[in-house]
Amino acid sequence: MGKTWTLQDAKNHFSEIVDRALEDGPQMVTRHGRDVVVVVAANEYRKMTQPAGSLVEFMRRSPLYGADDIEFERDRSPTRRGPKL
Repeated sequence: MGKTWTLQDAKNHFSEIVDRALEDGPQMVTRHGRDVVVVVAANEYRKMTQPAGSLVEFMRRSPLYGADDIEFERDRSPTRRGPKL
């Protein structure tokens, strides 16, 4: 993680924070001593928020995809008990 900035310093040096986020990585901003936001380059944000693929694609990459000899045994125990009368 890059530098940590107080909120007041972040307001006064926003352009520098953006430059540092692009060059050095994410910049943490604190308020009252607590981490509140991170300034991060847009390309890094896209990497973090872009889905890795669909569920269908994930299942197709499974080593079990296409296997016809898999048998599943059902657990016949009750899932919940009825009310006591």
